[in-house]
Amino acid sequence: MAGTQLRRILVDSPTSLGARTRMRRWQMFREAFPAIENMRVLDLGGTIEAWRRAPVRPEHVTVLNLFEPGESDDGRLVPVLGDACDATRVLAQADVDSRFDIVFSNSLIEHVGGHARRAELARQVRRLAPHYWIQTPYRYFPLEPHWLFPGMQFLPAAARVAIAAHWPLVHTKPANIDEARNEVLWTELVSITEMRDYFPTATILRERILGVPKSIIAVG
Repeated sequence: MAGTQLRRILVDSPTSLGARTRMRRWQMFREAFPAIENMRVLDLGGTIEAWRRAPVRPEHVTVLNLFEPGESDDGRLVPVLGDACDATRVLAQADVDSRFDIVFSNSLIEHVGGHARRAELARQVRRLAPHYWIQTPYRYFPLEPHWLFPGMQFLPAAARVAIAAHWPLVHTKPANIDEARNEVLWTELVSITEMRDYFPTATILRERILGVPKSIIAVG
C-alpha cells in the first residue's frame, strides 16, 4: 500500500509531479503545432481515453495500438488495432482515412523490440505525415521511469527482472516471474544519439527536472 501511495504522489495522481510534467509537455506540443485544432493526427501507441482527457482537440485523431486502442462512438476519434511498426499496411487493411498532418507518439519507441524495429517505426513515422512528435523517456535520467527505480536501466537483465517482480513502486505488479521478464526485455530506453539517428532532420527537445533531461522529443 505504501508503494502504491508513493507512486500516486510521484506520477499517477492529477496533482503529481508526473501529471505536471505531462501538462507542460502538452504546452510544448501546442507551441510546436499552434494550428492543432485544424490538423489530423495519427497516434502510434496511444489510447482513445488519453485523447478524451487531453487539453488539446485536433480536428481528427486515429489511434493505432497493438493491444488496446480503446473504443469510440465519436467520429473524431478512431481506434485501430495493429502494429505501429507496420502502420502503413495496418491502416490500409483497416480502410481508414490515412491523410495525416502529424504522427504523434508518447513512450512507445522504447517498447517496440530493438534497434531494427525502432528504425522501422521511424520510417513509418516519416512516411505517414509531414510532421511528427515522438516522445520517449531519456535513457540517462537517473530514475528509470517505468519502475521508478534508480539506475535500473543500467543493471544486468537478471537484476532488472528481480526488481520488476518485487519493487513496490511498479505500476502493475506482474503475475509471475515470466511476466516480469517479458516486461523488462521489451523495455529499452534510448539516447539522444539514437533519436538523432532515427529522425535525422528533427529538432530534439528536452523535458527537464532540476535541469536534468527526463525525456526527449523528436519534432519534425
